[in-house]
Amino acid sequence: MNGAPSVCCLREAALVYMDRSGGLQKFTEDCKRYNESKHSYAVYRFVISINPTDITELDATLGNYILHEPLRAAQIFQSVCDTAIRTLSLIESYHKESQINVVLRLTHLPDLHAYHLNLHEYPMNYKSQRFYMIKGVVIAMSPVTKYTQGARFLCSEKNCPFSEGFRYIRVHVPGATESATIRTDFVCDLCASLLREDMKYRVLGETQVVDLLDSKALQIFQRHSTNIRHCQLKCYAVFVRDELINKMKIGARYRVVGIPVCGPNGPHISVCIEANNIHQYIEESPSTISKSFQTLHSATMSSPWIFTGILANMFASQVIPLGVHNTLKLCILLSLVQTCKEEKDNGSFLDLLVVTSDTLIVDRLMRYSICLVPRGVQHYTSNDLFATVIKDIRGTGTATIQAGSALMANGGICFMGDLSLHKKDKLDHLQSVLESRSTSVFIPGKKYGEDVNHQICIPVQCSFWSYMDSYPKKHVHRDTTFIGQVDLSVVPSNLLDAFGMFIYCNEILHNQPPLFLVHHNLQRAVNPETYIYPSSELYTTQDYEKLIAFAKNIQVNISKKSVTLIHGYYLASRRVRTDTHGSTMPTSALRHLISMSEAHAKLSLRREVLEEDVLVAVLLFELSLTLKHGSSAFYVSPSALFPVELYDESSLHQRDLYLRETYQQLLQFVFTYGHGTTASASEE
Repeated sequence: MNGAPSVCCLREAALVYMDRSGGLQKFTEDCKRYNESKHSYAVYRFVISINPTDITELDATLGNYILHEPLRAAQIFQSVCDTAIRTLSLIESYHKESQINVVLRLTHLPDLHAYHLNLHEYPMNYKSQRFYMIKGVVIAMSPVTKYTQGARFLCSEKNCPFSEGFRYIRVHVPGATESATIRTDFVCDLCASLLREDMKYRVLGETQVVDLLDSKALQIFQRHSTNIRHCQLKCYAVFVRDELINKMKIGARYRVVGIPVCGPNGPHISVCIEANNIHQYIEESPSTISKSFQTLHSATMSSPWIFTGILANMFASQVIPLGVHNTLKLCILLSLVQTCKEEKDNGSFLDLLVVTSDTLIVDRLMRYSICLVPRGVQHYTSNDLFATVIKDIRGTGTATIQAGSALMANGGICFMGDLSLHKKDKLDHLQSVLESRSTSVFIPGKKYGEDVNHQICIPVQCSFWSYMDSYPKKHVHRDTTFIGQVDLSVVPSNLLDAFGMFIYCNEILHNQPPLFLVHHNLQRAVNPETYIYPSSELYTTQDYEKLIAFAKNIQVNISKKSVTLIHGYYLASRRVRTDTHGSTMPTSALRHLISMSEAHAKLSLRREVLEEDVLVAVLLFELSLTLKHGSSAFYVSPSALFPVELYDESSLHQRDLYLRETYQQLLQFVFTYGHGTTASASEE
């Protein structure tokens, strides 16, 4: 009797909270929908949104129940709903309280250590069914299937009083399997006869199984193999149901509030989580850059090119000699700042392909660079690049879509290594993805126990980096000669055009003696913790990481003059690069030029794309066209972006003067060959 008043107080607090939060109004609207429906229901499902902070302030005991005994808290709200339905006559066909299925949807959990799920501590602290929060990346996902929300059972003995009515109602509870709701061995409490299900009252819902990898494990994709199927990675199987279906995407990162359950998975014991609520991971962005870069940026405000020129010149001096491959390093920085936040559905990505005589240096530089963004993934040819379909390892018979390297690099960089090592069918698929920014997987229904086939389209939101040897070991005799500066016949021309930036790196053979590189490598090997160059100590890797994280979130606007210059160059180039076989100017040129211009403006920490940014984009693009198709009327030298070695203030100003002269040449080129065609730019 002592506990009765306490239960009444808890019910009263639950009713007050529902009234204040708007849950009571939503509840009455749901009841009206059920009452007006012509369908017969054995179970009435109500979703009530709960803010743990607000309800704890209202009643601490009820708040504690919700956080630590959610099934008991659901019974309290179930009783409140039962009283409301009976008192207000909200549903005419309603019979018993057991017909009510209450789902308490938590908005969040307290950000305390006790509420974070940790597999190393399981199951010692997780024996009670209460809420925890996990953070992770979706590495696999099943198609949507059906499950039983609730069902009505009747006694098979006709003379038994429970052979009719709503005595036996079974409802899905968090963590329960389908067999816990629907079975053939349930018996009557009164006469011990078998129960039979009344099929017309079965209520079905939708469910999905998602494999979530702990966020802390993301770093393995930057330095080790990304073959998920052969790595013993600890991941959670998250069961997503009903309203939460399709809220998660492969490769994206989420915070999941749910109830963990430890159960058998074949010969092993695995941890499953019944998802209660899902929130997309919001990446924290730095509010400013490091003081050293702030000082450098303030000192170079008079020039539109000096700041980014110094950034490229000093970049990655920890792994390669200072001033080597500056054009490539500038392209890498542009690609890095064009990565997007993970919560965004689209981005203006910049893909990079490098032709080089020294693949070791380029490979080392790219491996170093992908670690500067949270989602930099190194891909291996033995693994899957996009997505594959396999049978669910839990024995459900359904299919599971597994994420490949590109999907794991969501919002970041997928480094593919040597492009020549990939097979032709993989390259064809890559070209299609670069053009459409999506991939699709086919799930045959008969193979996975379904009546229909499924074709699922998955967005690919990352930039691709790769390189190829300019002097491959396998020399293949070809009758036709190449037109540009290097032989690119081993790669399909359409694939080359799909890459936004295409760079040839061979300058180290001309500008730096081989012993210079050997000396650098020996110094790094003997004293890996020391700084070889003063700039490496002044502008550290962490400074660049913070700069990229800050710059990529800058929202830039492109000026009308910049748009006019981009269109003018595009149309002029189409004119001078058109022959009897058509134009060699790719159709994606405008998209790539705009993306590179925006990237240079971001890297310069500007919020508006200027004509000076367009010049950098044009020079990079013209270099790639020259490599593939030879030079044109707008001649660009291979060292156009870094015509002099940057070692003091005088050389920086010399580079500025050279770029200003090149800018005037670009204007003259546009005026000569693109004059009079501005009106048709939008049509092109």
